[in-house]
Amino acid sequence: HSNVQGDRTMGVWEQMSDAFLDALGGEFGFEPPRHHGYDAVQGIRAMHEGKAKVFLGVAGNFVRATPDSEYTEQAMRNCSLTAHISTKLNRSHTVCGDTALILPTLGRSDRDMQNGVEQWITVEDSMSDVHRSHGKLPPASKHLLSEVAIISRLALATIGDKYGIPWKSFEADNDKIRDRISRVVPGFENFNERIREPGGFNLPSPVNSDTFPTPSGKAEFWASQFEMPHVPAGHLLLQTFRSHDQWNTIWYAPNDRYRGIHNARRVVMVNPTDLEQFGFRDGDMVDLVSVWTDKERRAESFKVVAYPTSPGSAAAYYPETNVLVPLDSVADISNCPTSKGVLIRLEPSRIPAPGLAG
Repeated sequence: HSNVQGDRTMGVWEQMSDAFLDALGGEFGFEPPRHHGYDAVQGIRAMHEGKAKVFLGVAGNFVRATPDSEYTEQAMRNCSLTAHISTKLNRSHTVCGDTALILPTLGRSDRDMQNGVEQWITVEDSMSDVHRSHGKLPPASKHLLSEVAIISRLALATIGDKYGIPWKSFEADNDKIRDRISRVVPGFENFNERIREPGGFNLPSPVNSDTFPTPSGKAEFWASQFEMPHVPAGHLLLQTFRSHDQWNTIWYAPNDRYRGIHNARRVVMVNPTDLEQFGFRDGDMVDLVSVWTDKERRAESFKVVAYPTSPGSAAAYYPETNVLVPLDSVADISNCPTSKGVLIRLEPSRIPAPGLAG
């Protein structure tokens, strides 16, 4: 079961509830760990400090997607083992632990045939709708395995039959996994039957059931106190974002029709008034220097674009600017990196523009 929302639904979170862990342990006959694990920021720090020694990534481009690039890369290199289950090569594969593995896998667009039967997965969107997804393209190689097959074989090689979990049957038939999910995850009862209905099904939630787990039984709203970041004179508050035609860390074309920028990625958008105040002009080459309590971080050779951003703010694309985000600069509750609020200053660039890819 895939997609961002679906990962959390299936328990891919370091702080799952005791009720979920009880159901998981009861279904598979083991006692799940009760202590909370590491989120992404905590995981990077744990690898850097040697508390976590193995990194296993299922898809994704961890090194390029996370903050504080230099620190993150060193954290990966401190591992005894780094392994990536991937459909394509990316930057993370070049940042290796003592032992490094790349395990090629089928993509969602590839056909997965097991014993002559086509397999398929399910996805969940932001509206809590669950539906089927199956590939239509022939795999690039007959030797490619699905993510399910790779993880099942890893489990069989490490855990074996210690708990009587039928790993081989999971690889052979995804329905077997959905049967287990139906007895563990709330809202997925009779999973295999319901997912075969046209359009799939909708998961229960307070929004679509009009029942809220509050004393009043109604939705309750509250306002958080607004705190504006302090931006010293001569500095800007940088937000990082995607361009048009970009999916997470991967951009497919160097053109951003949302903002009228063409054939460029290493650009920083700044209000013309701020540019005049700082002594820069549209088209100048600058270095972006982020300011934090421990040290300064630098992203070199960005082209200035005069753009109607809010005065005092700037904007640039990630992942090129992830190097500027301090690992310790996080939101109060979620511990999410503050990639939308990075304190920076502009300095004349010290080196020529390196090109598009960065």
